[in-house]
Amino acid sequence: MNLILCGMMGAGKTTIGIKIADLTGRRWYDTDELIVDKHGKISDIFEYYGEAHFRKLETEIVKELAQKDNLIISTGGGLVLKTENNTLLQENGKIVFLRATLETLAKRLKVDGNRPLLQTSTESIRDRLERLLKERTPVYEHVADYIVDVDGKTPEAIAKEIVTFADRK
Repeated sequence: MNLILCGMMGAGKTTIGIKIADLTGRRWYDTDELIVDKHGKISDIFEYYGEAHFRKLETEIVKELAQKDNLIISTGGGLVLKTENNTLLQENGKIVFLRATLETLAKRLKVDGNRPLLQTSTESIRDRLERLLKERTPVYEHVADYIVDVDGKTPEAIAKEIVTFADRK
């Protein structure tokens, strides 16, 4: 069984995925990093090919990872918005939603210029995050087998909580 971390950009999926891998000895993969390794910078993919192409690349990565077992998978923030991805991931995995408040996300992402979905001339980063959070949270909650509120917790504490959940399954 794989453990899949989902949630908004800035929720800590990469950091916590690495911590879980350290605690469990499992292999860790980040879907965004795999895309970068195979296809180049995400911002370039968005700029030259568009978001729809990026989402197609995500699904290709999910198909590869879903065939493997005993992995920790950190997903891109929008990956679980596509039903096909969720179906593939849930066949051999449990999805954990890392839930963070708008305040936490805004603080963590305020200086990050590498997030294509935050690059907009019409909205502030906070307004864009708020809109994405309202759109995505119901989907994250729907697909999640387990929800962890990350605000005010250390990555180590969150990782241990998720490992405890996984050990019960």
